[in-house]
Amino acid sequence: MYSVKQALAYFAVLWYDIGMKLVIEVDDLCCEKCATRAERELMLMDGVSAARSVYEKNIILVETTLPEAPLRECLEEMGLQVTKIRPRKGIFG
Repeated sequence: MYSVKQALAYFAVLWYDIGMKLVIEVDDLCCEKCATRAERELMLMDGVSAARSVYEKNIILVETTLPEAPLRECLEEMGLQVTKIRPRKGIFG
């Protein structure tokens, strides 16, 4: 039988491995080329498992285990202005 502390530690490891799904809103994602470049730069980071951008809506969808700060820094180094980073919600949440 596991203790509560061991069970919480186990689920914390599972949560870390799964990662977070985030929506990054930017001001100036002007074309498909800029969107592809942003995806590529994010995918080069350790801890980012997926990145997809929608330049028509000025958003980048990211699946990552990283905190928000490195993602923001990466995009701002490219010259993109990050306006908001929020969790991505599914259809049931």
